[in-house]
Amino acid sequence: MITASARHILVDTEEQCLTLKSQIESGDDFAEIAKQHSNCPSKTQGGALGSFGRGQMVQEFDEVVFSADLNTVQGPVKTQFGYHLLEVTNRTE
Repeated sequence: MITASARHILVDTEEQCLTLKSQIESGDDFAEIAKQHSNCPSKTQGGALGSFGRGQMVQEFDEVVFSADLNTVQGPVKTQFGYHLLEVTNRTE
């Protein structure tokens, strides 16, 4: 079974998502941005979601996590929860 580990930041608007993405790409720390801005309880772990298999997350999230390059910030990804920035930190086949 394929599993992945990822971290994410969840916000309400695409605009906020893009602003945070540019801050991370400019060198700000993903985990610190998550702690300050994410609407998800995972923010206390810097956005870390741990390890999970295909189908355990919402479809839009799943598609990115199981196809994106590792350690590259992806997004905005829109789900029913809001807008996410995602970073896949590990994937095993």
